[in-house]
Amino acid sequence: MVVVAYFFPVLELLQRELLLFASLCFLIGAVDDAAFDGLWIGHVLKRKLLIHLRYPRTTVEELVPEDGENPRGALAVFVPAWQEAPVIGAMIARCREQWQYPDYRIYVGCYPNDPETVAAAARAAGGCDKVRLVICARDGPTSKADCLNRLWQAMCADEIAESMRYKAIVLQDAEDLVHPGALDLFDHLSSRASLVQLPVIPRRAENSRWIAGHYGDEFAELHGKQMVLREALGVSLPSAGVGSAFSRDALGRMASRTDSKPFDAASLTEDYELGLNLTAGEARGIFARLSDRQGELVATQEFFPDNMEAAVRQKSRWITGIALSGWDRMGWKNCWRENWMRWRDRKACFAALVIAVAYVAVVLTGLLELAKLAGFHSPRPLSDALVILLLCNAFFLAWRLAFKSWFVYRVYGFSEALYAIPRTVVANWVNILAARRAIIQYVKSLHGAPLEWDKTGHSFPVDRKIRALRLKTVPTASAKLRDG
Repeated sequence: MVVVAYFFPVLELLQRELLLFASLCFLIGAVDDAAFDGLWIGHVLKRKLLIHLRYPRTTVEELVPEDGENPRGALAVFVPAWQEAPVIGAMIARCREQWQYPDYRIYVGCYPNDPETVAAAARAAGGCDKVRLVICARDGPTSKADCLNRLWQAMCADEIAESMRYKAIVLQDAEDLVHPGALDLFDHLSSRASLVQLPVIPRRAENSRWIAGHYGDEFAELHGKQMVLREALGVSLPSAGVGSAFSRDALGRMASRTDSKPFDAASLTEDYELGLNLTAGEARGIFARLSDRQGELVATQEFFPDNMEAAVRQKSRWITGIALSGWDRMGWKNCWRENWMRWRDRKACFAALVIAVAYVAVVLTGLLELAKLAGFHSPRPLSDALVILLLCNAFFLAWRLAFKSWFVYRVYGFSEALYAIPRTVVANWVNILAARRAIIQYVKSLHGAPLEWDKTGHSFPVDRKIRALRLKTVPTASAKLRDG
């Protein structure tokens, strides 16, 4: 009984301190999110009242020039592939089927010690000039950036040999589902910006509503709100690594400063960093949300990890590259808007820590309630200040869940919007485990351990599954597509 007498008071003290810490941190984060949401609402209302009521929304088909007018430029599509034999063939075949754009070439980067992927890509190419198979100089896996640099060098060699010059470089992954109008949109906008980014829409694997599904929840809001407002604020835009087009001139200037290696092999998130570097200062980035005549959003669809281990590995790479090593590499700028966006990108580790603390506090609260029911201990009431903090956080939590559900509804429909609410718990656990793994990797890197390309396995759907998804997206194009 002496142990019980001391145990539960200590437990209660720990619970109160953790509740206070988590509540204060949540409130700061909630105010940050609410300010961002308020600016986004203002931006949307401004566009609806001042632009969309006056001008009809452009469809991607309207961007295709008439014969003989403004000839379209050549586009190079980079697809790095390491151990992608199950998907690369289907991806290439689908691109060739979907894209009717007249002048493009797909550069597929493979490794000499991955003959299965080489063979699959070669079969899909079938001797077609639209596909160029490039073998990296070293055995894989090296890094995604190293593979992309090899593709860049092969593209430059082709430009010299064929006396031509590409207009833009498009990044795609081996499991991507492309839109038929994507290259037309890239061609139209790449002369106006250093980076053009299309929305990324995760496709949920049939057997993974919870793990794979949470990616859809996150990207629905990320590419439905955050990227839209980033462009509106005039700050640099990160590349998602897929559905991205870099201006050939902008990437060439970067390559001239980096020994013909525009993609930084020392970074785990080379696409994110390259996007920020190319769209900083006076340069421009465009996040293009545009639909076709059928109301389908011009976007890149892809399958994300469908199990906990793979999701944790992928997200730990993102956290390490953006929030930890990215902080060291990219630093901060002399602009509050830019620094605000970078802080929002980098707060993942701290947010995961706070969420973990909150879950511990919830568990302790449950234990204290059980002790009260059993007659072992009678907890003191929470202070008025702490109750007010908890009520404020409950309000902001409801606001955040409502916002998330709305964006999920726009893309996936009503049922997935309902699932998005409990899926938040799954997302939190994935992020907590990923942050733990990222911190361990980052600390090891500080002691000399290399940061490696920790890729995940991919799948590619059969045609029936490709046609099954009908997006419910309401287009809100942010790019100024009309002259003037």
